[in-house]
Amino acid sequence: MCLGLPMQVLEMVEGYALCEAGGEVRRIDTLLVGDQQPGTWLLTFLDTAREVLSEDKAQQIREALQALELAMQGEAGVDHLFADLVEREPQLPDFLRPSSNEQTPGD
Repeated sequence: MCLGLPMQVLEMVEGYALCEAGGEVRRIDTLLVGDQQPGTWLLTFLDTAREVLSEDKAQQIREALQALELAMQGEAGVDHLFADLVEREPQLPDFLRPSSNEQTPGD
């Protein structure tokens, strides 16, 4: 399993970004996202940036990863780390929602 890690750009160096997360600095390939300004958040997989993130989205991912780590340690109280999902009805993605021109059974 490969998990994406949100990392913040410290500086750009010749097609790579020096990025930090949790006190660890890594050299991240930015070929797929282009050069980024310091302070930008990137979703990284195996030291390669795959997506530019908003600060809010980066925080949500960091909290979800923290919840995963706590769950693996046997902790049960992780709901606070999913504040964006608590007390919200699940939503179907757009591509699974019926289109307005589809007929429903019995029409």
